[in-house]
Amino acid sequence: MFDWDDLRLFLAAARAGSLTAAAQPLGVDAATVGRRVARLETALKATLFVRSSSGLQLTAAGAHLLEKGLNVEEAMQAAAAAGQPDVVGGTVRIGTAEGFGTAILAPALPALRRARPGLRIELAATSELLSPSRREVDLAVSLSAPGSPRLVVEPLTHYQLALYASPAYLQEFGAPDRLEALSAHALVGYVDDLIHAPELRYFDELGPGLRPTLASSSLRAQREIIAAGGGIGVLPCFLAQGLTCVLPQTLVLTRRFWISTHRDVAATARVRAVRAWLKDLVQARAADLAPFDLPGRP
Repeated sequence: MFDWDDLRLFLAAARAGSLTAAAQPLGVDAATVGRRVARLETALKATLFVRSSSGLQLTAAGAHLLEKGLNVEEAMQAAAAAGQPDVVGGTVRIGTAEGFGTAILAPALPALRRARPGLRIELAATSELLSPSRREVDLAVSLSAPGSPRLVVEPLTHYQLALYASPAYLQEFGAPDRLEALSAHALVGYVDDLIHAPELRYFDELGPGLRPTLASSSLRAQREIIAAGGGIGVLPCFLAQGLTCVLPQTLVLTRRFWISTHRDVAATARVRAVRAWLKDLVQARAADLAPFDLPGRP
């Protein structure tokens, strides 16, 4: 039989992907997490992680234990809250696109914490979305609806994108008067072979042959390049403060965010609370997410 507390440290390591990242919120050092995981492996007679340069990778046995361990964790949290039925508590890890996570979610998290002091939120805002079906996150906000039957999926909100440039760039080079004129300008966008979602291939919708002269896999980096006068690029409207919209009557793109959660955790109080918070948040930020009035469009 193994120590149940070793399972808790294993879950933290599996979520964090490294011993060091798991140790800090637990108030221990990485060596302690490593010893406890090793002890659990000995007790179970199984290798749970493979160590690599990119961090900890779950083995098949580790993935199986993670699935079962999360169920144990949910049961323990439910038991702890039995005497406090109105208290929402526990950890919720949110995976989301970089721009939405940093510009919309991050500024709102302190208010959520004040309203729900029992919640601990982990925000994973990255260019490559983590998967709730693999239990990498509890809840994901994505550009497309995942097709896994293990997930509960629903639309969250539409948002708009447009062409933007800095005032300094437009003063120096002028503003294009039509889409065809974009070929004469410096363009900013994604690195083509690092685009992880078809919804991000904006230039395919602008015109044939258009390619960025300055490119980044990071949306936030693109925004900074544009703000520094590097050229014209497509940005979500909620990231465009201080920039000038180019051809707003000609080009406004619409995309949609989706929420997905694993069915095993979708009904828990902590996940339901965060889902409700997300819906309230996008409603409150509707004018930033979709500022253009476009009749006939969602």
